[in-house]
Amino acid sequence: MKEQTLLIHGGIDGDAATGAVSVPIYQTSTYRQRALGENTGWEYSRTGNPTRAALEALVADLEGGTRGFAFGSGMAAITAVLSLFRTGDKVLISKNVYGGTFRVLDKVFKSFGLGYALADTDDVAGLIRLSVGIEDVDDIWSDIENAIEKA
Repeated sequence: MKEQTLLIHGGIDGDAATGAVSVPIYQTSTYRQRALGENTGWEYSRTGNPTRAALEALVADLEGGTRGFAFGSGMAAITAVLSLFRTGDKVLISKNVYGGTFRVLDKVFKSFGLGYALADTDDVAGLIRLSVGIEDVDDIWSDIENAIEKA
């Protein structure tokens, strides 16, 4: 499908429960359970709901991915990504990183053994030299594609 068509018809097409041609916005916070621990696919809106599932499926379609993820905030997304690392891993972050990102790395994830190094991400050549020179860097946390385009 073309991008414009995907924006309208990508992800989940319609609502099987109601027959609506577009996925409705479910504004409920809790869902009926058959029994304790037995749900119908939905438990509580913070863990997932049909509206968010439709958005995540659309993001996956638009990006050509297998899954899409939606979060309630940028910090929730950042925390989820940082949680993928393990004790002893190290990420390379921009000296100009968002303050919330720095604080969660320095105050929370550092206590779990996730390290970081600061870099000038405006200096693409220096960044490449730095990332090659540091053998224990597991990721570069930056919008590096935009930096490379500027260079």
